[in-house]
Amino acid sequence: MEDMPQPQRGGNPDWMSRLPEELLDVPLYDLAVPGSHDSMSFCLDISSPVVRSESCLRLTDRLFPCCTRLCVYRWATTQQSVLRDQCELGIRFLDLRIAKKPAGGSKLFFAHGIYTLMTVKEALSELATWLNAHPKEIVIVACSHFESLTNEDHIHLVEFILSLFSRKLCSSQDVPTLRSCWSRGQQIIVSYDDMQMALQHPELWTEIPFWYANSPDPQKVIAYLEAQKSRGRPADFYVCGLNLTENTSYIFFHPCQSMRRMTTKALSSLLHWTAEQSPGPQRGGVNIICCDFVEVGEFCSIVIGLNYKLLDRACVQEPRPAGRSPGASPPDAAGTG
Repeated sequence: MEDMPQPQRGGNPDWMSRLPEELLDVPLYDLAVPGSHDSMSFCLDISSPVVRSESCLRLTDRLFPCCTRLCVYRWATTQQSVLRDQCELGIRFLDLRIAKKPAGGSKLFFAHGIYTLMTVKEALSELATWLNAHPKEIVIVACSHFESLTNEDHIHLVEFILSLFSRKLCSSQDVPTLRSCWSRGQQIIVSYDDMQMALQHPELWTEIPFWYANSPDPQKVIAYLEAQKSRGRPADFYVCGLNLTENTSYIFFHPCQSMRRMTTKALSSLLHWTAEQSPGPQRGGVNIICCDFVEVGEFCSIVIGLNYKLLDRACVQEPRPAGRSPGASPPDAAGTG
């Protein structure tokens, strides 16, 4: 145990290839995986309009565009690192919220309150380049929200994903482990939150449940996650969201604050909870853990380090619950952050 490689401090670009032999046949949904919440929010465009689904904000945006967009920018920016740097830190789950701008032509962007500067094709191409440089690392990508996308947009997007990643895609028909993915040259798992498209393409996975507390209070976030864990974990991939969420009242009483400041203040208690978790198929076993501003603190190293708890043979060999079905989740388990 003393000679086994441990997570690197400050960066974990190849942590999957450095895991002990005993963990190479564990399903990826039984490992602890660090993820970033709203992964593309580092490049929000403050000059873009508010997204169509935010009806109240769109009204204030018409009246006070400069103030509204600045406020949205401060609270909707949840990451500050480009995808390549997030992956270098050890992030292996990317939360991609795809949208189409009102006057953006056929190009697709990302959105969190407002739209991003970077397009979907640019971001995914950057990820493909990173994967080529790290052939034993596997990234899980969750495509969701699809603000204002048409059926034709979905078709073109899926065609692009299948063409770009090709044989690197891990089929939803497989039980992915590090060893099985390496043997097939697979490096990416794409969940697609449009059931019709996901079912048409076995290369895509259905929506991954995201446990999301929707609170600015870190203690309420922790209490929510503990309550969800007590009901039992989903059979396959799922996310515990450490992300805090502002509300109108919180913004009113904290006019000089931002999402980064709120997150940094709460990070100690959130990371303390994280360090106490254990991955695995058992009730309460964690899988993907998502956080905002993933470069702050030792979030990635703490999550990666949880996998070494699986070296207890009782955890590794514990049978999975019967009736496994992709994307299954307990009642009231899923949310959107």
